[in-house]
Amino acid sequence: MKMIYGVKDKPKFGQLIVFAFQQLLAIMAATIAVPMIVGNEMSTSAALFGAGVGTLVYVAFTKAKSPVFLGSSFAFLGSMAAAFAGATSVALGFVGLVIGAILAGLVYVVLAIVVKAVGVNWISKLMPSVVIGPTVAIIGLSLAGNAIGDLQTSNVEGGSNYVAIICGLVTLAVTMLCSVYGKKMSRLIPFIIGILAGYAVASCFYAIGSATGNTALMVIDYSALVNNFSTISVSSFISVPDFTFIKAFGAFGELSGSYIGTIAVAYIPVAFVVFAEHIADHKNLSSIIEHDLLEDPGLSRTLLGDGVGSMVGALFGGCPNTTYGESVGCVAITKNASVATIITTAVEAMLIAFISPFVAFLSTIPSCVMGGVCVALYGFIAVSGLKMLQGVDLDDNRNLFTASVILIAGVGGMVISFGNVTITEVACALILGILTNVMLGRKKKND
Repeated sequence: MKMIYGVKDKPKFGQLIVFAFQQLLAIMAATIAVPMIVGNEMSTSAALFGAGVGTLVYVAFTKAKSPVFLGSSFAFLGSMAAAFAGATSVALGFVGLVIGAILAGLVYVVLAIVVKAVGVNWISKLMPSVVIGPTVAIIGLSLAGNAIGDLQTSNVEGGSNYVAIICGLVTLAVTMLCSVYGKKMSRLIPFIIGILAGYAVASCFYAIGSATGNTALMVIDYSALVNNFSTISVSSFISVPDFTFIKAFGAFGELSGSYIGTIAVAYIPVAFVVFAEHIADHKNLSSIIEHDLLEDPGLSRTLLGDGVGSMVGALFGGCPNTTYGESVGCVAITKNASVATIITTAVEAMLIAFISPFVAFLSTIPSCVMGGVCVALYGFIAVSGLKMLQGVDLDDNRNLFTASVILIAGVGGMVISFGNVTITEVACALILGILTNVMLGRKKKND
């Protein structure tokens, strides 16, 4: 897949700002969803800032060779909930978030040291294309329900799902048309144009519904913007996010050995699970940019970037970060692999976290509109994984069984939970695929 902008390319300043904003829109919904789900006074703007800081750390460790944004990890939702559940106060819960992210990050640091010592050849043997391809496809397919669910969701109570679907499909159609038939800039920013088109259609429906008293036509909720300007003050324009380290300040004295143990059990096992997804993401990104990131800058560096980026990011936003499939999909569709774009996205995320009206505006983008975008993003992840199977001999039952097990386990939603630790469908599918491939890997003497 030939890139319009390669990893080392630097678009013009004006284009860079727009390209970065597109990346930001692609990762925005998922990044702020994690603190919203966990609750307990977690700040969405702080999570956005933390994602930006974590991404800059990742870029530094990977020597600006890996074009992907790091956002809030959904894999640690249970771990974060456990941090608050086991705390004697909300402030102590924030301390738990910081400690948990540090412990999870240290797992990545240890794994990076091991990889540096033994190399990455074992990964190619353990996870060849027949294993990693279907696993990458599962990353996209496992998110399909989220995309379609959002596509059919109205953000206003009483809003029609059919109107939401129309807005989402308009977004998807405009995004696809711009990507395929667009000229110059429109081909490079299909998501921005698609989201604006979907937002405009949703606003038109809202205006008609408001004028006629028909709530069913209202699928967009402007309350965040209205509330932001309900009382005009400095905070209506500029506000400092509620950073995690500030929330945690003063509560370290409440720490106990049992609570630290609870945090360790909740976070450390999940880090090993996410390690498998880390490899799959980077294998996928490598195939898209046609450069093996596990060799250069090396898996040890990507692990360090991800791990240390999570530690630093969680210090501000509370959420451990991970490489985002939405970001990878954006690179694939727009054919823009410029790391300069990723750096600018990170800076924009950090700046926007302080701009109240902008954060409020972004929160008004309807779920159905983002659902339309995600249909394309998640679909591209799935297809890029399946493309890895092109060179695999599926007439060989060894390969056929391996790919089949991964796809069915993943699509079927196989999830295993041990207390606060959840092995996701992606991880379960990958583990089963590895075991199947190893079990069937030895050739018979007469074969």
